[in-house]
Amino acid sequence: MYEIEQVGRQSYYINSPAKIGIYRQTDAEIYLIDSGNDKEAGKKVLKIAKQNGWTIKGIINTHSNADHIGGNRYIQEQTGCPIFAGGIEAAFTRYPQLEPSFLYGGYPFRELRGKFLIAKESAVTDFSSPDFPKEIEIIQLPGHFFDMVSFRTPDNTVFLADCVSSPATLEKYGVTFIYDVAQYLASLDMIESLGASMFVPSHADPTTDIRPLAAANRAKIYEIERVISEICATPQTIDSIIQSVFKAYNLIMTVEQYVLVGSTIRSYLSWMKDNDKLEIVIDAHSLRWQTK
Repeated sequence: MYEIEQVGRQSYYINSPAKIGIYRQTDAEIYLIDSGNDKEAGKKVLKIAKQNGWTIKGIINTHSNADHIGGNRYIQEQTGCPIFAGGIEAAFTRYPQLEPSFLYGGYPFRELRGKFLIAKESAVTDFSSPDFPKEIEIIQLPGHFFDMVSFRTPDNTVFLADCVSSPATLEKYGVTFIYDVAQYLASLDMIESLGASMFVPSHADPTTDIRPLAAANRAKIYEIERVISEICATPQTIDSIIQSVFKAYNLIMTVEQYVLVGSTIRSYLSWMKDNDKLEIVIDAHSLRWQTK
């Protein structure tokens, strides 16, 4: 873990729980693409940079999930480097308590206020800043999170963030986090049309052909849709749907998994209702979901 791999003339990644990309702008200066999940990840990144004689010129964040921005604060404190992020992701990076509040739907209780869901806040500069490396292409890939992006480096390496998961990850977790199912499917369609010398997803092996991974992730979306449709053959509350999904995929219930899977299931319900697959039934002070 935390080995460095070269995937292009100027592009590398650090093999960590959420891969950290590296764009080597010059022989001595690099930009990080995300920063890992916590201060310890930040320390390891700084050690790798020092061993290679690199100065960290900036951090470019794909999105604001804690496992992608957790090293921001420490690296910024140690180097003074700018951190670039855009849209809602910039707000969540400045105010990371927004993530568990959003996931839970209210003020998060103590167990949801740990580093798994809340990174340390960091100062953020918008992508529009003149200091942003203009040779890096920003590719909008919303769906997994609000304004998630990927980056294409000049050697034609595309860092895809969380747009796809590996088949092993899909099998292990059953329901991976998605904020907007419709936008996620559109992003899968889009990456299939992208040309690149190498694709580097955060949670899958690098590949020169992203299409099989995109197809596997798309198939999982429609599989989960079918599962929810079957569960909602009779009117169900959200909690009963979540419980049934956990049973269907043999998932272990923890408070973190409850909010991550629960938020994702709510997103599926919205998507399915917007597509006239589900309807809402309100009866006896209870809101329930039923297949049409």
